[in-house]
Amino acid sequence: MDTLWNTISQHIADVTETRFSIRDRRAVSGGCINSAYVIHGHGVGYFVKLNAADRLDMFAAEGAGLSEIVNSHTIRAPRPVCHGTVNTASYIVMEYIAPGTGNNDSYTTLGQQLAAMHHITRKQFGWDRDNTIGSTPQINNCNVSWIEFWREHRLGYQLELATRNGYGRQLQQEGERLLEQFPSLFTNYEPLPSLLHGDMWSGNYAVDTQGIPYIFDPAVYFGDRETDIAMTELFGGFPAPFYRAYEEAFPLDRDYRVRKKLYNLYHILNHLNLFGGGYLAQSRQMIQALLSEIK
Repeated sequence: MDTLWNTISQHIADVTETRFSIRDRRAVSGGCINSAYVIHGHGVGYFVKLNAADRLDMFAAEGAGLSEIVNSHTIRAPRPVCHGTVNTASYIVMEYIAPGTGNNDSYTTLGQQLAAMHHITRKQFGWDRDNTIGSTPQINNCNVSWIEFWREHRLGYQLELATRNGYGRQLQQEGERLLEQFPSLFTNYEPLPSLLHGDMWSGNYAVDTQGIPYIFDPAVYFGDRETDIAMTELFGGFPAPFYRAYEEAFPLDRDYRVRKKLYNLYHILNHLNLFGGGYLAQSRQMIQALLSEIK
């Protein structure tokens, strides 16, 4: 363990070109996938995630995603510092932002700034590299067609994983019907390839000690901005000032309320594949609800 932390300290010092050694280290919540620590030394704090050595690519992609958001100059995210491996462990080091308490102004700013980030666009859907959604691979091969991208690299991919994981012929059959029919939800709607957080649930934003919002743990790609907004509603929702501010800054299409089920199905299928059959009934219910909307 000393070798790990000594290597991380030296890597930080090399990259920042400043003296650094760890004076304080404490374990903090890092989600379901990684172990996480906050380290301090020489008046500076960093957030460190650890995983197995074969997860280095996941951390490299996370760092690239954080940089994409930081470089958009729209909303705050922790600046990545370095990543690497030591023996059997991989790590990523990023800026530590001390959390504070939010208020209505914080959530209004979050809505405005996320809308500004969604105004950052490219010509194609996808991204420069693959990454992960949780620990599941997320394929980001670029495509000019959002429907093809979503069919192949999002819903289709998760449905294939579910089949491999043994989650039943009915899910597969209903999923195949949805893959054939969901393009009708886009008859009067042409999304732009917006810069997305990609995993925008309530556990992936916070506010700092000054009440300024920031986002973290991204699964970045360029896609329909409705996917980010849909996920904000999936697990409890964001505070009302967030939605008011976003809608004022970048109004949503009137048919968003139907498509959000399509977009959140991706995340529920991912939970099915990551965490087990407790999400099977919800996955099927969402597919059936979407098929009933399409008829």
